[in-house]
Amino acid sequence: MTTPTAPRLGTALARLLVLAAALLGVLLAGAAPASAHAALTGSDPQDGAVVATAPKEVGLTFSEQVAMSPDSIRVLDPSGRRADTGEIIDLCSGAVVKYGVALRAGLPDGTYTVAWQTVSADSHPIAGAFTFSIGAPSATSVALPEQAAGGGIVGALYGIARYLSYAGFAVLVGGGAFVLLCWPRGAGVRPVQQTVVRGWLTLTGATLVMLLLRGPYTGSGKLADVFDLGGLQAVLQTKTGAALTSRLLLLGAAALFVAVLFGAYARRTDPKERKDLAFGLGLGGTVVAAGIAGTWALAEHASTGIQPGIAMPVDILHLLAVATWLGGLTTLLVALYRAPSVERAAVERFSRVAFVSVAVLVATGIYQSWRQVGSWSALTGTRYGQLLLVKIGLMAVLVGIAWISRRWTRRLAERAPTLPEPEAEGAEKDLEDEGLENEGLADEAPDDEDAGDDRPADADADGEDAPEEIDPERAAQLARQRAAVATARRKKARDADPERTGLRRSVLTEAAVAVVLLAVTTVLTSTEPGRTEEEAARTGGTTAGSTAVPDRPVDFRLPFDTGGVDGKGVVRLSLDPGRTGANALHLFVERPNGKPLDVPEIKVNLTLEEKGVGPLPVAPDRIQTGHWSASGVQLPLPGEWRIQVTVRTSEIDQTTIEKNVKIG
Repeated sequence: MTTPTAPRLGTALARLLVLAAALLGVLLAGAAPASAHAALTGSDPQDGAVVATAPKEVGLTFSEQVAMSPDSIRVLDPSGRRADTGEIIDLCSGAVVKYGVALRAGLPDGTYTVAWQTVSADSHPIAGAFTFSIGAPSATSVALPEQAAGGGIVGALYGIARYLSYAGFAVLVGGGAFVLLCWPRGAGVRPVQQTVVRGWLTLTGATLVMLLLRGPYTGSGKLADVFDLGGLQAVLQTKTGAALTSRLLLLGAAALFVAVLFGAYARRTDPKERKDLAFGLGLGGTVVAAGIAGTWALAEHASTGIQPGIAMPVDILHLLAVATWLGGLTTLLVALYRAPSVERAAVERFSRVAFVSVAVLVATGIYQSWRQVGSWSALTGTRYGQLLLVKIGLMAVLVGIAWISRRWTRRLAERAPTLPEPEAEGAEKDLEDEGLENEGLADEAPDDEDAGDDRPADADADGEDAPEEIDPERAAQLARQRAAVATARRKKARDADPERTGLRRSVLTEAAVAVVLLAVTTVLTSTEPGRTEEEAARTGGTTAGSTAVPDRPVDFRLPFDTGGVDGKGVVRLSLDPGRTGANALHLFVERPNGKPLDVPEIKVNLTLEEKGVGPLPVAPDRIQTGHWSASGVQLPLPGEWRIQVTVRTSEIDQTTIEKNVKIG
């Protein structure tokens, strides 16, 4: 005979964890490796440029501040050997973020590859490569790593650790806030204690893992480099390393907070002492929680870009609101399943706390969205904007489910439902049996022994008047059965309240959506903001001019985005022979994946502003899909010509991109 037992929260939590792991895997697998707040906006020489003589240095311009190391920029000759001196030159001036590397003297003609890798100010690694030629293009044997910066197994592990750190922070802070603000009696409830402690352990473990993985994540990408102490020392000297170290120190203070909350505070019986201790815990806990949230704000998106002085405190408020809501929701879910005696007043208080948290989330979220996206086109046309729309949709779903939970809270019965008389009597009997079990069957054994001492000495020998001995295995089995029956009856009494059952289900659904929301947020924080991506697309390739070589073609690439359907791509332009007089113009329009893109119209204007020449319109003819050409394009004077290319991808979608080219 099998005795039914009450289901445990572990099953529900396991389902949530499986859902989180599956979703996080999909997001990480479907996403490109983490791109960052900083982006390369220009180079000198530019990608694909052909220069007459070897430049003294190669310069890279970024949209935001970056952290450079001696090997951040490498210039490789056609055979793959280093052509630079390894000396990074700071070329920053005012708002322009530019770094370079000096080249060796006497470089021969040919195609050179510039490979760069650095870390943006918001902690994410970025990398790339481009080529330029001296004298004339040539074949090259340079082999660059296929794995992008921040990718591979190290990138995946780092992303999982980031997710777990956010989840642990939410449970730690939200669980503590739930106990102090909503359910002080929960400080003595073991399942609640376990939940908050596990949040602390998760955040601490994830932070340690991120600290160890940081070196290979931003560098080699090799998992074996986790044990490189030299790399770890270098990480500790960076802004992100300092933030992770500070987080570990603050987690030590958080451990003290947890110990006092579930120790001295839980044991206090005097109302005044309990109130004073709650005030101290609330004040200290808020400071520690804000400090931990600040380790994200000081090292990631909020610390760079526009208005960082406002963005960082707003980001801290946003994180605290998220933790209070989602972490408190998790603790409430545990209380409803593992401690069904949670009072209606506690649920109502959490409902009010959650409402305030959502209001703070909306206010801070609107500011952060404006700051990171900047335009309606970036909201729909960039990966960051699209992820943000998904997050907004999930938030709307979560708020809707929370509204349903508030309705169940209002209908929640103030007292447990009354069982029919026979069941009530059975429940009382089971509770008595459970009390016997809690006291232990060992109490019965001494009674039997004492009774045996009072019997005649020959009673056992004769086998008369000897009571039947209790088999210890049988006694243990009976105790387990009594406990199972008592637990089942308590569950039946709990489930007889439809309002409480409805509340548990709605809160469980909230928690499931919150798991998905947290996964989307984790990917969002490692994605290049829409504002930066659009700025890089607008300014890319226009910060420096190409010096044309006499009688050599001028070749360059211009990215474009018309904002419409199939509106993103690259225009590859070739001007041959790239000198004054008649030239042949070829335009190749390609999709982002390199395949030809058929557009209805493309126009070119040539302007030499210093001499007041132009704009000279050029109407190239369509040769085939993605290929347009014009012959006899006249460049009457030498100088720095501005070449403007207008691309139309539909009846209403078009854009104009430009580049300055020196014609010798």
